[in-house]
Amino acid sequence: MRRRDHNIFTNATSLLVCGLLAGVVVAAAAFPAAAMSGLAAKAGGTSFASLPSELKDFSSPQITRVYASDGKTLLSQFYDEFRSDVPLKDISKNMQNAIIAAEDRKFYEHNGVDLKGVARAFVSNNQGGSQQGASTLTMQYVRMSLAYSATNPQEVIDATKDTPKRKITEMKYALQIEKQLTKEQILERYLNIAPFGNQAYGIYAASQVYFNKKPKDLDAAEAAMLAGMVKAPTSFNPTIKTGHEQIQARRDNYILPGMVAMGAITQADADKAKTEKIPTKVKSVGNGCVSVAKNSWGFFCDYFYRWWMSQEAFGATTYDRERRLKSGGYKVVTTIDLKGQASARAEISERQPDSSKNALLLAGVEPGTGKVRILATNRKYALDDPDHPTNEISPDPKKKAKKIRGSFPKTTNPLITGGGDISGYQAGSVFKMFTMVAALEKGIPLSYPINAPAVFHSKYKTSPSDSSACPNSSDWCPRNASAKEAGVFNMWTGFGKSVNTFFVPLEQKVGADNVVAVAKRFGIQFRSETDILQAKNAAGWGAFTLGVMDSTPLEMANAYATLAGDGKYCEATPVEQITTNDGEKIDVGKPHCIQATTKDVARAAIDAARCPVGDSAQLGSCGGGGTAPDTHGIVDHPVFGKTGTTDNSKTASLIIGTTSLVVAGYMAVPDWQNHTDQMSHPIINKTVQYTLRDYMKGKPSVQFKTPGNDKITTGDLRSIPDVTCDSIGSAKDKISGAGFDPVVGETVDSDCPAGTAAGTSEERTIKGGAVTIEVSNGKQNQPQNPQVPQPGNTKPGRR
Repeated sequence: MRRRDHNIFTNATSLLVCGLLAGVVVAAAAFPAAAMSGLAAKAGGTSFASLPSELKDFSSPQITRVYASDGKTLLSQFYDEFRSDVPLKDISKNMQNAIIAAEDRKFYEHNGVDLKGVARAFVSNNQGGSQQGASTLTMQYVRMSLAYSATNPQEVIDATKDTPKRKITEMKYALQIEKQLTKEQILERYLNIAPFGNQAYGIYAASQVYFNKKPKDLDAAEAAMLAGMVKAPTSFNPTIKTGHEQIQARRDNYILPGMVAMGAITQADADKAKTEKIPTKVKSVGNGCVSVAKNSWGFFCDYFYRWWMSQEAFGATTYDRERRLKSGGYKVVTTIDLKGQASARAEISERQPDSSKNALLLAGVEPGTGKVRILATNRKYALDDPDHPTNEISPDPKKKAKKIRGSFPKTTNPLITGGGDISGYQAGSVFKMFTMVAALEKGIPLSYPINAPAVFHSKYKTSPSDSSACPNSSDWCPRNASAKEAGVFNMWTGFGKSVNTFFVPLEQKVGADNVVAVAKRFGIQFRSETDILQAKNAAGWGAFTLGVMDSTPLEMANAYATLAGDGKYCEATPVEQITTNDGEKIDVGKPHCIQATTKDVARAAIDAARCPVGDSAQLGSCGGGGTAPDTHGIVDHPVFGKTGTTDNSKTASLIIGTTSLVVAGYMAVPDWQNHTDQMSHPIINKTVQYTLRDYMKGKPSVQFKTPGNDKITTGDLRSIPDVTCDSIGSAKDKISGAGFDPVVGETVDSDCPAGTAAGTSEERTIKGGAVTIEVSNGKQNQPQNPQVPQPGNTKPGRR
């Protein structure tokens, strides 16, 4: 007895199995036309009947496809196994016939088990003859199904190990399947689950990989080659020399003749098919974000992937979520707007090369939905080859000394959206918006006047060694960009001209902790250890209003979109719709929104935010100027926004928006934020402005809504005491005693004695607001062009 036979028959289980096989053979020999199920059970006793017959429910891994917002343009695909099931009607008859000729020519004659084949194989295998399998196509489907439905490694081994017990189990399952499914259904499932080598699983993938065709278009030669590979995909691999020779021989000498014998094709068809060359190369099939159809889509694809991995709906662990993505067969329609994305990338490329260490980072978000329409930068979404690197050396001196390469021009870091080791960038004065919202929420109106000096001595603390510390003190004394930028401002003029010494006292009045709370409600994340620590002591974080914490273009675009969305903050999402492999639409990724502030507050804030970008406020006066005044003319729609600059211009930013889209742009150095370069506002401004302009082309011009409550604009106005011709000291006392903040203003023509109060620049204002005392020069008041000041505002031309 051979050693193999001895090992098999040394345990009771193997004896039982072989006895059962013998019973099958006897049954087959004595009753060749009898139904296998009844006689096999009698021949093998109760053991055969006790074997399971119902396959576990399972789904083979399917490709997940990710599309642009048009639902048609494929961005990328994700898979563990490159497979996508197709119905039998979409598989050519050539392929159906070829697989039967290759694997089971009696497929339409048996009930799942080929009795004569089993007997022949049993005798041959146990008498030292050539090893024969005798597995029908149905039994092969059972084996693959058991492997895919396995819940642990041992079940996989049991399903694939070459043992008599496994064979009997397959037979039992096969008999049951043949009762439940038609031959066509079995054939369809087999063709969709079978492996074809070179990462191709199922006939759809095989058609793509080897012939770049749909399964319905396969001719006889192509079908015969693919059918021949299923038996041993590695051995019959046409891309290697030995495999190419073997698969050609199998196609020409076995499968095509079998198709002729079956009557599926003529001999002439077979002879013609034999002349077709077998491919030696396969189509490269992309997988994941590094294989996006266009490289400029890579950063959006990466954002989608990171978003998916954060969704508990797809599994409790990141492992579970990734498996769902790469095997679930989902159709994902994303939010990316291809026209807007192309425009953003073109505008960036025109102004900054990919090889520059200075990055232009753009994000576009739709108000009211949080849908991310644009993510673009001057980088290639790719990994630098470590063996043949092309990236420049990092500008960070520590990394430069070690010759560590930077992230330009190639990177897969989430530069625009944050995550991983990207905590964001300081963006400067764009953060003043949060202070304005907090003030409006506290009942402080847009017209609230504050005397903004060139340098403001705040109550906040800083290090005595800090350049912004007050002399010989740890008090924080912020200053304006220009020493000439001083005077009385309100929210229209203060925001429009980005006056630091207006917003720090405003923040001090409403409480820095309340300003930080607004930012959190508007979706700002605190990622760096420093920012997290500062946020815990938010009441003392005076510099927050000046944008000293890290942020990303995506979250700031979404924060400003909250204003344009009538105060409704929606979590940023890259998804329009996700559909399962069964065609069911699921809600994951749909807009998830909260009312972050009231409609009136949002509308009032937008009115003031029109001033920096050259648009006209509807409720007050911008007082001329603005930090990006050409924006309105370029976009040619009602627009709002804000510029931002950090110390020494290490970062420059611009956020602008309409009712349709908000675009945030940063210019920064992601590899080393403590650099010495000065970022260019003309570069970032034009990039953002023209991106929004292109997006808005052809869209209707929609005006921003105004608040329904006038008090949010003017507040509770109170009369200012008449101080005409009073001494300046007396005038200040009267104004102060009435609950206002007196400010000595400019000298004007007046009948009052020189050096006395000619009057005040306002007749009514908010309690606690600044009141400007005009100083008389003692000269007769000269007639001037009549001008009507806005309620509670300073007179035109004065600050």
